[in-house]
Amino acid sequence: MAAKIFSIMLPVILIIGIGWLYGRLANPDMSGVNLACLDILCPLLVVSAFASKEFVLAEQASLLAACLLVVLGSGLLAWPVVRWAGLDPRTMMPPAMFNNCGNMGMALGVFAFGSAGLAPFVALFSMSNLLHFTLGAKIFNRHASLKAILFTPMVGATVTGVTLSLARPWFALPEPVFQAVHLLGNATVPLMLFALGARMVGVSIRSWRVGLLGAVLCPVTGLLSALIVAPLFTLTPLQHGLLFIFASLPPAVLNFLLADRYQQEPERMATIVLLGNMLAVVFVPIGLYISLR
Repeated sequence: MAAKIFSIMLPVILIIGIGWLYGRLANPDMSGVNLACLDILCPLLVVSAFASKEFVLAEQASLLAACLLVVLGSGLLAWPVVRWAGLDPRTMMPPAMFNNCGNMGMALGVFAFGSAGLAPFVALFSMSNLLHFTLGAKIFNRHASLKAILFTPMVGATVTGVTLSLARPWFALPEPVFQAVHLLGNATVPLMLFALGARMVGVSIRSWRVGLLGAVLCPVTGLLSALIVAPLFTLTPLQHGLLFIFASLPPAVLNFLLADRYQQEPERMATIVLLGNMLAVVFVPIGLYISLR
């Protein structure tokens, strides 16, 4: 089991490490790459996964509902800890609720379960990001415009993907169009891992105590929520395994991007994200162990 977990984690660590080394040597401006991932590649990945012939939305309904409860449950479990610590919930709640299912999770799902794990994990990614760009945006900034939130590329891609999935008996994307969307979407996983490594170079850990608390809250509350939620649904072994991989993931890099956009303690958020992704080597194997049992 330990060898299996190591073989799954190693490609992820290597790609992040290559990104970190490149960032260290070249000091590149990754803002354009990150913007392309957010606005184009991630949305296309969502659309291609939902539009795939192998993806049946009804079969993933239980997994999507379980994901919703895990995200909300993580917030409920984290709330009293954040209040007890006397920290700003607008800074601490999003990284506890929204994890790195894009940069790291999809790659782990594929390495653990092969190509069969990609489409259902994209469903998890879509649900998490839909909540992140709606509920999460409102947590960061209570004055955020509802119109601006609803018209983000990820929300539009999720609605488009669900529509295509439901319309498949009567309509499907032309094969050349689907292949173009599929190829661009598939570039997301390695590119986001690489970008994560490059972004880690410039992050400070001056607020390391708060960062450590935020880093631990995400996987701990996620795994506890998954243990509570999983028995409530009839999940296939694949779905059960992916749910626990999802629950064990560190805070999402998107938390830093949103904190920076809304000026909600971005430096502290960067520390949370950095330490959280470093501690993934502790918590992700726990999720993998539960998944592969």
